[in-house]
Amino acid sequence: MSKLHIKKGDTVYVNSGEDKGKTGRVLKVLVKEGRALVEGINMVSKSTKPNAKNPQGGIVKQEAAIHISNLNVVDPKTGKPTRVGRRESSDGRTFVRYAKKSGEEIKIMSNTASLKKEYAERIAPALKNQFQYSSTMQIPVLKKIVINQGLGMAVADKKIIEVAINELTAITGQKAVATVSRKDIANFKLRKKMPIGVMVTLRRERMYEFLEKLVRVALPRIRDFKGIESKFDGRGNYTLGIQEQIIFPEINIDSITKILGMNITFVTSAPTDEEGYALLKEFGLPFKKLKKRINILWQKNQ
Repeated sequence: MSKLHIKKGDTVYVNSGEDKGKTGRVLKVLVKEGRALVEGINMVSKSTKPNAKNPQGGIVKQEAAIHISNLNVVDPKTGKPTRVGRRESSDGRTFVRYAKKSGEEIKIMSNTASLKKEYAERIAPALKNQFQYSSTMQIPVLKKIVINQGLGMAVADKKIIEVAINELTAITGQKAVATVSRKDIANFKLRKKMPIGVMVTLRRERMYEFLEKLVRVALPRIRDFKGIESKFDGRGNYTLGIQEQIIFPEINIDSITKILGMNITFVTSAPTDEEGYALLKEFGLPFKKLKKRINILWQKNQ
């Protein structure tokens, strides 16, 4: 099989079809099929099975795969579509891709780098000014993101654990692990150390990559989305409940067997809810009723 000219993270131009002329970031490359998922391109409506939140079922919009022959990598120098070539790197140890029109090397733009840069250049100074910190060490940071799925039905169907691990691994890009019960509970037919859920803890690069995808891709795909609640735990940490895993582009709605939800916990170094709220808001989490929330927190601190 010949090497594909696009990779995950590339900015591509659509050269044919209904979305002709649009650009987007490659979310996933399906190598065997010769297709790719591109953010905001080839959107289709999919029906969801009835669940606790939507007893009648529902419809969500998500990206469908598009053949790579309909995509061109965008030239990083000119911003126009270009063909891709390969040549030896400057050190001669490997090959790199380059735009044939300009000769510019094509590098995958990392959301992690942009988020870190944005935090250092904009978010941190804004928080320091807002809360009048005397030292940069007082500025709150996002320490980790913990994604957890509680699967009580795994007591009767053990295969659901394996399915959940595979799905959560695909969503986060990091291997998920099973969580087990700590004690026997006869009424629930539960034995000690029996798998009852899955979880994954993200730090550093993968944490920022997941946060970017959650804010810009997953949450906007929720039907009738109007923002998220702003209830913190009293120590600057926030847990977001997701009802359906199908909002993430890595999940193929046609291949899932069960609709599974998850809890996403953002662990920060903020000492108060107000500071934690300000940090996550700057990162792009779409909280609703912003003014009311800020006034309530301010009154509590008086």
